[in-house]
Amino acid sequence: MTLVEALPWLERFHGKTVVIKFGGNAMVDDSLKAAFAQDVVFLRYAGLRPVVVHGGGPQISAQLAKLGLESTFTAGLRVTTPETMDVVRMVLAGQVQRELVGLLNAHGPFAVGMTGEDAHTMTAVKRFADVDGEQVDIGLVGDIAHVEVGAVRALLDDGRIPVISSVARGADGHVYNVNADTAASAMAVALKAEMLVVLTDVEGLYVDWPASDDVISLLTVSELEKLLPTLASGMLPKMEGCMRAVREGVGTARVLDGRVQHSLLLEIFTDEGIGTMVVPDAAETDETVMNGGLA
Repeated sequence: MTLVEALPWLERFHGKTVVIKFGGNAMVDDSLKAAFAQDVVFLRYAGLRPVVVHGGGPQISAQLAKLGLESTFTAGLRVTTPETMDVVRMVLAGQVQRELVGLLNAHGPFAVGMTGEDAHTMTAVKRFADVDGEQVDIGLVGDIAHVEVGAVRALLDDGRIPVISSVARGADGHVYNVNADTAASAMAVALKAEMLVVLTDVEGLYVDWPASDDVISLLTVSELEKLLPTLASGMLPKMEGCMRAVREGVGTARVLDGRVQHSLLLEIFTDEGIGTMVVPDAAETDETVMNGGLA
């Protein structure tokens, strides 16, 4: 990657908001965590407005195991009892978020940690799992009902990097565990972000997994919608979030391999790009997207 190559993308994205969902191996590997923090601070110095939304599935499972509590999943969602929810809040806001804020702030006074509970940033409604067409109660698991971006915007306007844990309070007073892909997508829409970036543990969306490891570099929301029923449970919320974000006004959504150091910068600031990019249907004939090297 050369600085000259990055120039058109620096011009294009200067002053624009980018919401990044942090997850997968990038969250548990020390060198990848450090590289991610460098990338996000680079975006900030390059004139972009990054917002980080994170979950912490592996860390939550590890802490539950330490406490002798079982991790149970239904239809890919963590069954969240009140006791489990206490652990979710503790791990996300007290462990994962604190570490990420520390890594970012090693480069300057940038990161401010918050959860969806703070300033009513994210309001949730109870979510049920769908099992063979039946609605199954899985406890304190929520979907985002509303995003109030005032506090996040104030931080961005002050030059800060918001780091948001994916828990949210409901109008019923309960605190809910929210899928971080879903939360990041909702945040990107509410902020009218230029871009949603989802870091995961695969190279992108595969053409025909497991028969082929070819990655789809670009597809429209309509093309993605047709593929959704064929996707594995782990990729489904990520691609649903990408589809929803772009359909509701976010410029593009990208799924990147978080196992690749500096994947964030390679995707945004180089001609090749390395993941899967989702674009609006109207962008099919937009040469600046199709031929501009964004993916």
